Amino acid sequence: MSATCVLLATWLLAACADRPAEAVGAAPITPEELANAAYLGIYDEPVHLTDGEYLGQPFVAGGAARPRVLLIPGFSLSGDMTGDGNEEAVVLLAESSGGSGTFDYVAVMSRSGDDVVNIGTAALGDRVQIRDAGLEDGRVRIDVVQGGPEDAACCPTQKATRTWAITDEQLVEVETEVEGSLSGNDLEGVEWVLVSLGEGEDAPSEPEVTLVFDGERVAGHSGCNRYMGGVTFGDGVSDLQFGPLAGTMMACPSDLMDLERRYLKALEGVRRFSFLVGQLVLTSIDEDEQASTMIFEGRPPRM
Repeated sequence: MSATCVLLATWLLAACADRPAEAVGAAPITPEELANAAYLGIYDEPVHLTDGEYLGQPFVAGGAARPRVLLIPGFSLSGDMTGDGNEEAVVLLAESSGGSGTFDYVAVMSRSGDDVVNIGTAALGDRVQIRDAGLEDGRVRIDVVQGGPEDAACCPTQKATRTWAITDEQLVEVETEVEGSLSGNDLEGVEWVLVSLGEGEDAPSEPEVTLVFDGERVAGHSGCNRYMGGVTFGDGVSDLQFGPLAGTMMACPSDLMDLERRYLKALEGVRRFSFLVGQLVLTSIDEDEQASTMIFEGRPPRM
């Protein structure tokens, strides 16, 4: 090899050595990893979830009351919260110890090598309802219904937008904006689509069952026919009642007619509304005083 070739090869090697290696993005954090990770900031010791749940030892030997932490299903945000170019995952956790309270937490998870680690956890509060959430510019924003100064623990009414960021290697709430009290007006401007008719029973995606609020009137599609009627809001801000309801009289296959009958019957028994991870929950009471819930997802109304 000539001297010129040797010098050229040496220069090329040196140039490559001086060039910074391209950053390799970390693999996305999977739902399975989130459901089997360790979380800090809830108890004195880390909480290790298995399939999305932690069950501690009973407080009294043989007793039913025990600490429990649940990864709230249906909620996950992703984005770069630390500025390292990799995406973190944001999840919600619910903690209970056998009493009436359920304490919610927001947690940020990051990848470290092959592991998924909790880099920040912050308390949301007792029985907080989630209306909406997002992750923008490295900050987590959650629109909540939380307990106000005059609220009973069971029944939060205060609307707020709360924002968190990773600061000094901790998840810190950096802004809170209180927006007044929950009301029936918060149900308007959205077309609510039924996703669950009862516990463990998913609603069909076709045809859709829908519900639209407009002042003291409601309307929608009940599976086969269109329906409409009135809605009355009670003394409690989340109390409401439908009826009377009327609809068109088109005949459909028996399974759709059965779905329609059950939906309208449940709607007539509704007594209150709440929010669960951005979804609308209507609680219905039947003639045997048994409670059931219908769950709806919101979308912009169709023109």
